[in-house]
Amino acid sequence: MTDAAPSFAEANRTWARIALLSFGGPAAQIALMHRVLVDEKQWIDEQRFLHALNFCTLLPGPEAQQLATYIGWLLHGIRGGLIAGLLFILPGVIAIMGLSWLYVLTGNVGAVAGLLFGLKAAVLAIVLHAVQRIAARAFKSNWQRVLALTAFLLLFFLAAPFPLVVLGAGVIGWWMSRGTPAASVTPTERVGWGQTLNAALPWAAIWLIPIGALVFFLGPGNVFSQIATFFSTAAMVTFGGAYAVLAYVGQQAVEHYGWLKPGEMLDGLGLAETTPGPLIMVLQFVGFLAAYRDPGMLNPLLAGTIGGLIATFVTFAPCFLWIFAGAPHVERLRGNPRLSGALAGITAATVGVIASLALWFAVHAVFTRAVRIDQGPLNFDWPILASINPWAALLALAAAVAIFRFKLGIATTILGAAAVGVMLHYAGLVA
Repeated sequence: MTDAAPSFAEANRTWARIALLSFGGPAAQIALMHRVLVDEKQWIDEQRFLHALNFCTLLPGPEAQQLATYIGWLLHGIRGGLIAGLLFILPGVIAIMGLSWLYVLTGNVGAVAGLLFGLKAAVLAIVLHAVQRIAARAFKSNWQRVLALTAFLLLFFLAAPFPLVVLGAGVIGWWMSRGTPAASVTPTERVGWGQTLNAALPWAAIWLIPIGALVFFLGPGNVFSQIATFFSTAAMVTFGGAYAVLAYVGQQAVEHYGWLKPGEMLDGLGLAETTPGPLIMVLQFVGFLAAYRDPGMLNPLLAGTIGGLIATFVTFAPCFLWIFAGAPHVERLRGNPRLSGALAGITAATVGVIASLALWFAVHAVFTRAVRIDQGPLNFDWPILASINPWAALLALAAAVAIFRFKLGIATTILGAAAVGVMLHYAGLVA
């Protein structure tokens, strides 16, 4: 706990407020938590906030939700972390489920088609804004800029594995920090590995036993089993935060499983951007569509609902495992310069991860056709320039100007782009 730790009830009210206001993806959500928890409430200081953020960036999965869980744990232990983490995702779970129903029932007709067209354009500007915001926070020296550029090239053009890129960046950051003096921090109590095991085992069981039950009773080929195993795998291998998860899932769900099309992945991301909660809630949308289109003997809407909830559960359950098992050790190492250097390297690589995602989105949102380049080490999608959609390009540019030049908020930009998309649809300019 911090010296200014609030009451449990006050903290819960604040976490609920943050959850309801957490629009705009992880960059905006982290900025919101910083403003509320560091500047307004002063429950945690700047150094400790950034240390927690760097650790959460190192973990696989959504860094904003994990950061909320970490700070909740700092304030009130396990129960504080659990409440903070659950409240952070609850509004998004409810909203995305409702929008998923609306999407499959009306997503290809009328105003909804135009609305989704506008959302895709706004998403491009939002992701580019995230690159700028995180880069401003992450880059303290030239070697971090080089790491970010290298990560971008490796991920987009060479399809390099996420874990190797991010962990390699951590190793470089660790090496670059040699000779840096240790920071002065208040020492914390040593944590034994027995205590760590006691914290990890219950959460590992909560996460893995339901997955094993699905595979055992339904078989590995069943869509619910595939959703559980795939998103559990994603939870373990997608380092670099929510945007890294989306890039990995977008590639696998579209190209390997065929659960949805690239445009539908962008639709889901646009829906997630318009709702409070983690951007990674788009995975619930993916799970919903996967089961909706392969319902077996169930009603498709019921199957989709179950599939979406399974995807959500296996995505977020391991987040509590990582935090409750790892945070006590990380707190003890706050003054360690090598660990801080490793975390700084990983944060820099994350900028490259987000930039690669932005380019992938641009290829599929602004152009109607793309070709797969697969020659030697090169492996990426490249647009057919003649297939550019001028309205999508202009709307994306307008959204970028609104955010970067006029400093409009994420919610305002999204609503404006969606409204323009609807007008373009009714004017017959977009399908």
